[in-house]
Amino acid sequence: MANQEEDSKLKLYSYWRSSCSFRVRIALNLKGLKYEYIAVNLLKGEQSRPELLQLNPVGFVPVLVDAHVVLSDSFAIIMYLEDKYPQHPLLPRDIHKRAINFQAASIVSSTIQPLQNLSLLNYIGEKVSPDEKLPWAQSAIRRGFTALEKLLKDHKGKYATGDEVFLADIFLAPQLHAAFNRFNIQMNEFPILSRLHETYYEIPAFREALPENQPDAVH
Repeated sequence: MANQEEDSKLKLYSYWRSSCSFRVRIALNLKGLKYEYIAVNLLKGEQSRPELLQLNPVGFVPVLVDAHVVLSDSFAIIMYLEDKYPQHPLLPRDIHKRAINFQAASIVSSTIQPLQNLSLLNYIGEKVSPDEKLPWAQSAIRRGFTALEKLLKDHKGKYATGDEVFLADIFLAPQLHAAFNRFNIQMNEFPILSRLHETYYEIPAFREALPENQPDAVH
């Protein structure tokens, strides 16, 4: 029985500062799911090891392993968790609110995060100038945050789309944390997002998923 439980335990390949991994950690925590944390050091290139590339040929984290199921995109992982584990729904029933959640998540995952990705910033530093890395990231973040402020203006409650934590919050929290702590964004430019940023620290599932609280964190 113990071996069966060990085999069935969720495994998350994660890097402490990865915002994509951060999203999945929040979702797992909200649903009360236990998992084994497997650290992948992106700075040391561990994501390019053969055993990791076999799980995710793209060479990114996170990767979730659930028995024989292997998933390697944060959006896909979170939707899988939503479908398999119904406790604490991550999407509202109202179709309009669902759409707003998908839109907010897409702005973060498609419009902001890829443009502040470590590999892209390293490329800019190498091909253009190291001094251009931060301004580039800040520009992408501000553009996305401006869009998010407008999107959430008529839908916000205690959280991004009302008084319950949903998908939008799961994507926003890591992005806001990175903007504030890594990219020196002046959050007073974005009052809605600034308030949400503070509110997320009140939620245990979010606090436990913070980068600095992970076993591979470097302080």
